[in-house]
Amino acid sequence: MALPCQPTPPPTLQKSSPSSSSFSSSSTFSPIPSLSTENGSFKYSSKPDNVIGFAKGHEKWQSELSVPVYSTSEVIEKMRSIRCNETAEEHPCRAMYSSLIGGIILDPALMVIPIDDHMVHRGHGVFDTAMLMNGCLYDLDSHLDRFLKSASSAKISPPYPRETIKGIIFLLAAASKLKTGSIRYWLSSGPGDFLLSPPSKARPTFYSVAIAKEYNQKLEGVKVITTTIPTKPPKFATMKTVNYLPNVLSKMEAEEMGVYSSIWVDEQGYVAEGPNCNIAFVSKERELLLPKPDRILHGCTAKRLLILASKLIGRGILKSVITRDISVEEAKGSAEMMFVSSLIPIMAVVDWDGEPIGDGNIGEVTQAISDLFWEDIIAGTQMLRTKVAY
Repeated sequence: MALPCQPTPPPTLQKSSPSSSSFSSSSTFSPIPSLSTENGSFKYSSKPDNVIGFAKGHEKWQSELSVPVYSTSEVIEKMRSIRCNETAEEHPCRAMYSSLIGGIILDPALMVIPIDDHMVHRGHGVFDTAMLMNGCLYDLDSHLDRFLKSASSAKISPPYPRETIKGIIFLLAAASKLKTGSIRYWLSSGPGDFLLSPPSKARPTFYSVAIAKEYNQKLEGVKVITTTIPTKPPKFATMKTVNYLPNVLSKMEAEEMGVYSSIWVDEQGYVAEGPNCNIAFVSKERELLLPKPDRILHGCTAKRLLILASKLIGRGILKSVITRDISVEEAKGSAEMMFVSSLIPIMAVVDWDGEPIGDGNIGEVTQAISDLFWEDIIAGTQMLRTKVAY
């Protein structure tokens, strides 16, 4: 059944007759608003006896604002109307788990987080993700390890043991009925107040959402720029928190320049990472090079890459796999370059700051690594692919 689609009207601005003059430049004013209920709405108004500091002769407000006050059922209907002409099955979020209610939610309108949750207004939370492919969760344990490590660094104690969190993720995937998608999950210091640090009796919360998403092997190269947004300090770069404003701004900067994404370079002039991915290079000597993980987020897919790439050494396609500092000059002079992320998982980069990488095309090694990954995701070891019991 389609979700109700009723447009939400903006607050009503009712203008009175215009005044012929303006406030004097030297006067200050501080109106005291009054709220009166009228037909289920609150009206914001001011009367002469409720006004302080207006210039003489200008006691009347120029407008009156009317804002509706909704009941619980009306709020739910309004939330449902946000996705117009869309059935519940078409909504990208198919199921959500919230430890606040201790269960799974299937109605997208109710997949919400309290406004006083410290993850919302202070950014005190961590997150991670897992790929759901053909009814199997891929490499979940590696992501959960990083997730809990990030939580420890952020001083957030999970409300459940690790195996319980893992079990919830599988049950959520089953409830969503998705065979392919993304499972995202968060640990927050929890709701309680709007102070800087969590309440003394904080309730850390666990949220998880099953999201419909299709994955395809990337067969085209992309262009990137060096971002002007400063890199995160290592302490924050190495944990996966919800504080993604630098990442967002660096991605937006790239899109404004008409390219796919951006590259962070640290204060020492070494290549760091992309806004939501790691980076790998293939030298002209056929060495696979990855930046050292001590100042960036060490991606689970990058870890898997180090293992899979060893197969290419045996085939003579690669000479070696090395993790070390990589200068921008060396990186731009490499034969091949690629983004590495669980959402991709391999994407060729063919142009950086307007300069081609290699011959400007997807290279042999990048293609071979991409093929290895897709084979691993679809038909690889059962240790990394765990079936969901639908």
